[in-house]
Amino acid sequence: MPGRRLSQLKRIGVSELRRVGPKRAAGLSSLEIATVYDLLTHYPRRVVDRTNQQEIGALAEGEEAVVTAEVVRSSSRRLRNGKSLAEIVVADGTGTLVCTFFNQPWRARQFGEGQRVTVFGKTSYYRGRRQMANPLVDLVGDQTGRLVPIYPQSAKAAVTSVQLANYVEEALERAGEFDDPVPEAFLARLDLIDRTGAFRGRHQPETKEEWHKARERLVFDELLRLQLLLVSRRRATAEAAKGISHTASGRLLEQFRANLPFELTAAQQRAIAEIRADLEAPHPMNRLLQGDVGAGKTVVALAALLVGVEGGYQGAFMVPTEVLAEQHHLSAGRLLAGLSLPDASRLGGERPLGVALLTNKTPAAERARILAELKSGALDVVVGTHALIAEGVEFARLGVVVVDEQHRFGVEQRAVLGEKAEADPDLLVMTATPIPRTAAMTVYGDLDHTTLDELPAGRAEITTRWLPGDQREKAAWKKVAEEVRAGHQAYVVCPLIGGGLGSGEAGDAPEDPDDYEEEPEEEGSLALLPARPEAEERPARGAVEELARLSSGPLSGLRLALLHGQMAAKEKEGVMATFRRGEIDVLVATTVVEVGVDVANATVMVIEDADRFGIAQLHQLRGRVGRSSLPSWCFLLSAAEVTEQAARRLQAIEKTRDGFLLAEEDLDLRGGGTVLGARQKGRSDLKLANLRLDRELVAMARRVAEEIVADDPELGGEYDGLREEVSALVSEEEAAFLFRS
Repeated sequence: MPGRRLSQLKRIGVSELRRVGPKRAAGLSSLEIATVYDLLTHYPRRVVDRTNQQEIGALAEGEEAVVTAEVVRSSSRRLRNGKSLAEIVVADGTGTLVCTFFNQPWRARQFGEGQRVTVFGKTSYYRGRRQMANPLVDLVGDQTGRLVPIYPQSAKAAVTSVQLANYVEEALERAGEFDDPVPEAFLARLDLIDRTGAFRGRHQPETKEEWHKARERLVFDELLRLQLLLVSRRRATAEAAKGISHTASGRLLEQFRANLPFELTAAQQRAIAEIRADLEAPHPMNRLLQGDVGAGKTVVALAALLVGVEGGYQGAFMVPTEVLAEQHHLSAGRLLAGLSLPDASRLGGERPLGVALLTNKTPAAERARILAELKSGALDVVVGTHALIAEGVEFARLGVVVVDEQHRFGVEQRAVLGEKAEADPDLLVMTATPIPRTAAMTVYGDLDHTTLDELPAGRAEITTRWLPGDQREKAAWKKVAEEVRAGHQAYVVCPLIGGGLGSGEAGDAPEDPDDYEEEPEEEGSLALLPARPEAEERPARGAVEELARLSSGPLSGLRLALLHGQMAAKEKEGVMATFRRGEIDVLVATTVVEVGVDVANATVMVIEDADRFGIAQLHQLRGRVGRSSLPSWCFLLSAAEVTEQAARRLQAIEKTRDGFLLAEEDLDLRGGGTVLGARQKGRSDLKLANLRLDRELVAMARRVAEEIVADDPELGGEYDGLREEVSALVSEEEAAFLFRS
């Protein structure tokens, strides 16, 4: 008889269970448990070990133990504070134990003299007597003497952990044996238990080893479904896509490299070679380029665009903010200056490479010219914001698309730009926020990966110091003044605009520092220390008010200016141009300067209320200094008392400049769910997997998925069960969203 498939359990309502009536079904619904599948994948948070059976005479202070004994007497009395205290004295021939229960007077009536009971709790001594305060009392032996699962529960829904365990017990009993869609050969090779054992071992473990082995198998299943989806879609898309095979002599690329005022790093050369090979292939490139702050991703991106341009196509470089678009346009103009393309209609047979900037603030006449040249093919490369995907923007032959800081764009926005091409354009997505390998393998599992893992030569160290408290921040302002006197410049970053304005555009808002998950305690991973109590919380500093305070206080006499996301485009551009020319000493800004701003003379960064930012954002902000051979500093200012989570983030930034190490620390703090949640809509299938805990299982699932899809792309025959699971447990909407992301 075939085993039960998860897709079948997904079609059976939880109300089909004998123990679940309409009222309980409503309570379970508030926990997002509607089907038997939902119930069986509502996994326990942890298990409590109640197997330590002891005699009373052997109990040690502080020990958690199970004791089976006989009730000697019971009583209840009212205390002076109005509360009640019930006492049950039990004995087993080796000694006596007093069990105390506060505000539970009915306990004295629950037990009769001579009745045998089993109690579980922590032993303490009071006035020379052994006692347990509020122990678990088990009359039938069901909740003691074994590993007891503790489920996520809801007081509002009136569903307890014990009730959930009872419902799961019935569901497992009636489900019987489970169909196992993973072939036995894989299970044996990977040392994974079967699915029936996994569900029973997670919900009703007899040993801790069984509990952990069950989790390993169930996590593998979750990750395998995800990887099968990604690998299958990636293969199918590559086969069906109408790609562009870019044929270029490489003359333009060599000219570009010869004109650069610096030597490419080995990592940049390797990245350009990988990307060029992708562009020459007949199928569309889908590649993620990640690198630490200052690793030179823009140069690699421009090289990719040039390969497409030399082959007769156009390139689009889309970025999330106007400040970043302006910075990239300036960089492109500087690095591509002097390059030309063959043009028989021009005297000399060549024309200069055409580069333009398109944002929502582009003047109407300039916009009309750019749109006309894009449509005619006279414009080769366009740098822009969301304006590139606006209605009316048409390309003659769009061939290569680069998306920078791609996580700031919606899925549909990125897709629209690709739809402006006749064939599927080659896509390079970039991020300056290093991604842990397992997260990249999961969230960006349908992309090829290139990593820039070295910085250009000649970059100086950045000294980073965390300065909690108003008194200690004086050191930061002293260093700013010293550096300005030495002819250098500084940034001061605030979390808010202030002056009655909001947080500004998307690039202005700091990450939510409370968006961090606690570690599941049963898996033995990094435990989080309890948060320190906050001091009287000071309001976040706004850039407008801080400009005024610093101008008349710690930085009086220096040339200060303001920059934030709600300023007019021309005003922002003017401020940045003035800062680049060295006519501004200190730029007081919001996080609008987080990416893309490159002023080599800036040597000091002061981040106000740094405890309100996440690790990735702090690292990005710090990257605005240290962009030359000049020694640089970054000061992290905060209140005197911050939460333990904030302290760990600030200590991590203070300790290292390595973005990849910080990415791992960030994953440790955030947990895998946050990483996926920030990128994916409705990823309800990942109920147990944790990218922080399961790095090896992610890689294992990826390898198995690639092997299975290579063996049978249609997932038929022995893989039919896996195909059905992917189809049943991941909706079409979720699958399309994940793949297009």
